[in-house]
Amino acid sequence: MKPGKVAFHTFGCKLNFAESSTIARTLVSDGFTIVDEHEQADLYIIHTCMVTAAAERKCRTAIRHLKRTNPQSQVAVIGCMAELRKEAISAMPEVDFIFDNKTKFDLDLILDHHEHSNTEDLSVFHPAHSLGDRTRSFLKIQDGCDYHCAYCTIPLVRGNSRSDTIDNILKTAEAIARSGVQETVLTGVNIGDFGRGKEDRLPDLLQALETAVTSPRIRLSSIEPDLLTDDIISLVARSEKLMPHFHIPLQAGCDAVLKRMKRRYNVKIFSSRIEKIISLMPLACTATDVITGFPGETDDEFREGIAYLRSIPVSYMHVFSYSERDLTADSAYPAKIHPSEIHRRSHLLHQLSEEKKLTFYQQNSGTRQEVLFESDNTGGFMHGFTGNYLKVRTLFNPERVNRILQVQLPSPNSDPLFEI
Repeated sequence: MKPGKVAFHTFGCKLNFAESSTIARTLVSDGFTIVDEHEQADLYIIHTCMVTAAAERKCRTAIRHLKRTNPQSQVAVIGCMAELRKEAISAMPEVDFIFDNKTKFDLDLILDHHEHSNTEDLSVFHPAHSLGDRTRSFLKIQDGCDYHCAYCTIPLVRGNSRSDTIDNILKTAEAIARSGVQETVLTGVNIGDFGRGKEDRLPDLLQALETAVTSPRIRLSSIEPDLLTDDIISLVARSEKLMPHFHIPLQAGCDAVLKRMKRRYNVKIFSSRIEKIISLMPLACTATDVITGFPGETDDEFREGIAYLRSIPVSYMHVFSYSERDLTADSAYPAKIHPSEIHRRSHLLHQLSEEKKLTFYQQNSGTRQEVLFESDNTGGFMHGFTGNYLKVRTLFNPERVNRILQVQLPSPNSDPLFEI
C-alpha cells in the first residue's frame, strides 16, 4: 500500500492507546500522514478491544460505519479481536487487513509488502508510549498476564506476563519528560507483575523513576491487590513525584464469588491494602472495579458484597455488568443471572459509587492541591486533575494549559466536581 492518510480508532485500555501511538509514529517514519479519526483517510486502523461483549459490538459497529461512510478507504483491524476472532473478522466484507497482537507492530512493513518478523508467539515485549497529548503520556512497562481469572480473555489475546527493562523505561520516561509532557502514566495488563522472572520488580522501577526522571508526575494504572505491596504504598507516600492514586480491582466483595472468579486474594487482603494506603495518605484516591451478575452470585452474596463495599473507604467504583465470553472458564458455569437482575444490581452499585465519590470530594474540600490543567475547551471551560485524581473545572485560559497550579478547593458540586 502506498503511503497516504491514516486514521486510528482505538478502543479499550490505556495500553491500546500507548500502542496505537507507537504504531502511528512508525507509519509516519514510512511516509504516512496521521489524521484525526473523524477525517477522510486512505486507511482506517481499528485497534480493538474484546474485554466485554459490548466492547466487541462497538468495534464491529465502527468497522461497518467507517466502510459505509468511506467506501473508497481501506480498513485494517488490529489487536485483541484480531487475535481471538480472526476467522469472524475475516468474514466481514468491510475488512481489508487483519493484524493480531503478534503482528501489529510490523504493520508498516506488511502494508509496504516487505517481509516482517513473523513472531510465532506472544512472548516478545514491544515497547510503546503515547505522544500527542501535551499533558499526559501512557508508558507501557508490562504486557500479558499469568493470572487466568475465570472471566478474562486477556491471557488468550495478550499472552504471558513480560516486561520491559528498567533502563529502557528510564530512557523513554525521560524523553517523554523532556518533550514537555507533565504526567507519565505507567500502564500494562498487570503492572504489579512487572519484572517477573527478573531480578528487578515494580518497587525497584518506581524508585528508579523517582530519582532518575525529571517528570513532575508519575501515576500508576490499575494494580492487583495481592501485588500492591507495603513497599510500593510506602514509596508513593514518601514521594512528591508518584501520585497518591491507586486503582485496585476488587471485582467482588464476597470471598465465595472471588473464589469462583479464580482471583488470587480475598476481601481481607483487599481491606489491608486500603487500610495501609489511608493510614499513610488519608486523602489518597482508592478506586476499584466491581463485576456484578457473575454466574452463581446469589442474592445473599450480592448483599454481602455491597455491604462490604459500603463499609470500606474506596473513593469510587467502576461497575461492570457481567459479560459471558466464550473460551473462558466461566462460560461453562451454571446458574447464569437474568439480565434484568444484573441491571438492578448494577444500578445499586452505581448509586453507591456516586455516594462514595461525593464523600471523597467532600473530604478534600478546603485543601490546597496541585492541579494539572488540560487543553480541552468545552463551552469556555477547561479542566484538570489533582494528584489524587480530583476533577477541577475553571474558565478556559490558554496560559494554564499543561501547567501545574496550586488551588484551594471549594465545596464540590453534586457532579461531583470542583469549580474554581
